Amino acid sequence: MQQDNMVFGLRPVIEAINSGKTLDSLFIQTGLKGEIYAELKGLIKKYNISSKQVPAERLNRFTRKNHQGIVAFISPIDFHRIEDLLPKLYEEGKTPLLLILDRVTDARNFGAIVRTAECTGVDAIIIPKKNAAPINADAIKTSTGAIYNIPICKESDLKAVIEYIQDYGLQAVAASEKTNDTLYDLDMKVPTAIIMGSEENGVSLSYIKAAQKVAKLPMYGKIGSLNVSVACGAFLYECVRQRME
Repeated sequence: MQQDNMVFGLRPVIEAINSGKTLDSLFIQTGLKGEIYAELKGLIKKYNISSKQVPAERLNRFTRKNHQGIVAFISPIDFHRIEDLLPKLYEEGKTPLLLILDRVTDARNFGAIVRTAECTGVDAIIIPKKNAAPINADAIKTSTGAIYNIPICKESDLKAVIEYIQDYGLQAVAASEKTNDTLYDLDMKVPTAIIMGSEENGVSLSYIKAAQKVAKLPMYGKIGSLNVSVACGAFLYECVRQRME
C-alpha cells in the first residue's frame, strides 16, 4: 500500500521536515529510541508537528520496506494560520464565512465538504491537528480539486480558535440537534463561523458551550441524522441565500 506522498525512515523524514515539507500525518513506532530519533523528536517539538505512536504492525501495513519505525505522509497543500487570514479578510472588505470541522475523519466526506465550501464562498476551513481526515488522493478527488482553491488551517486547539474568532467579531454557530432552534432562525448575514461535527458524535460539548448559537436542521424522516457533508451543504447554502437578499 505504498503511496506517492509517503516518506519512511528516520533520515528521509528528517530531511523532508528540514526542506520545508508540510507533513499531513506522522506515525512513530511505539518504544522507538536512538540518537537519530532524538533529532527527529527535536524537530517535532520545534515545528509543533502532530504525531501518533502506533505498533509496528500498523507501519508494516503502509510499507514492507525498512521504515525504521517512522512513516510520514506529506501534505499536497500548505496549511494556513487563522491569525494571518482573518485580518486580511476584513482588510479586503469581506464578511467572513468560516467552516470549522470537529473530528470529521473520513477523507471522502472531507473532500465533499471542501467542494461545497468552495462553491459557497467559504473563506477558510479549520481542522484540528488530531482526529481530522487525511488530505490524500481520495480527499482531493472527491473535492474535484477544490482543496487547492480554499485556505485550510490546521490548528491544535479548536476551542481557542472559536474564542479567537469571536473576539474578532464572528459569531460561532454549532450545528447540533441539542437545541430547539433551527438553521432558519439564524442570521448569517453577519461574519459567521459554522462548526460541524462528526456523524458519530456530533460537535464536541465544549465547542457547543463555547459557541454563541446552536442550530439544527429540521428532520421529518425516521432516520435521525444526515451525512455530515449534506448537512454542511444545507447550512452553507442557507448562508448563501441570506447573503443574496
